[in-house]
Amino acid sequence: MSAAIDVTEKSINAALTSLETSDDAREAALRTSLNIARMRCVLDPKAVMLETWESWLLAMQVHSAVFAAASTDEEAATCQIRQVERRLVATGPQFHVNAGTWVQAFYLALVCRETARLDMLANIPVSLLRDCGGVMDEYIYAWVETLQSFWLRRDDLSDKLVQAVDLNAPEAARIVDAQTMGKLSYPPIILFYRYLRRDAEGFNTTLADALRWHKECWIADTDRKESVEGVVALGPLAIACLARAVSIPIKIESPYLPQALLDYAWEGEFDA
Repeated sequence: MSAAIDVTEKSINAALTSLETSDDAREAALRTSLNIARMRCVLDPKAVMLETWESWLLAMQVHSAVFAAASTDEEAATCQIRQVERRLVATGPQFHVNAGTWVQAFYLALVCRETARLDMLANIPVSLLRDCGGVMDEYIYAWVETLQSFWLRRDDLSDKLVQAVDLNAPEAARIVDAQTMGKLSYPPIILFYRYLRRDAEGFNTTLADALRWHKECWIADTDRKESVEGVVALGPLAIACLARAVSIPIKIESPYLPQALLDYAWEGEFDA
């Protein structure tokens, strides 16, 4: 894994050199930055090493930056990535600026407790995500709107959450397979409901279910077992970070929930 991290670090460094002007570099940086963060958690399951936290911070910065560049009315968006101010040329809708990537970006900002980037993401028009050129299941847009309504304290939060739950039924799956819908996409939504209700017992029960389903999904076949994508349960981790912020005790310990990320152990160490 160390050798794989070294190779991937070279790839992300190459992507970052062209990030300001290249759409291809931005797409590569999205994928590569998150994979490095996951790889580091293979070697450091509790995320206690400085390099692991830096990798998660980088993934958050890259994911937020592409949306800042896609949504700005200016010629470029100024974004801090690895302690360097970078001017990303504005793009408007792009294939990689889709609702799925937006959800990942929001989750990463929750894990890193980055309120300024959460503010920016919450104000991204859903129409921009729909104009990316890809086709996605409708539930993802309802989930985006739910998270935006929550963060912006809109009155329609309950309606948006009900819509997200209804559209997330396995029988509603068109693009994503029913197993992925039920075991990966659905749990963060129900966890979020438990969080809103401040239901500590229900939250921990649902979190345990979410992690069990996450494991089942990522060991379902050989390709998934070998994929680094399942190393961390990003959605449940993000909602658990929200829960911790309102003093809901997290009683579940799991390598899918790196403890230092959940605890925000590196608070104040970096200017993100």
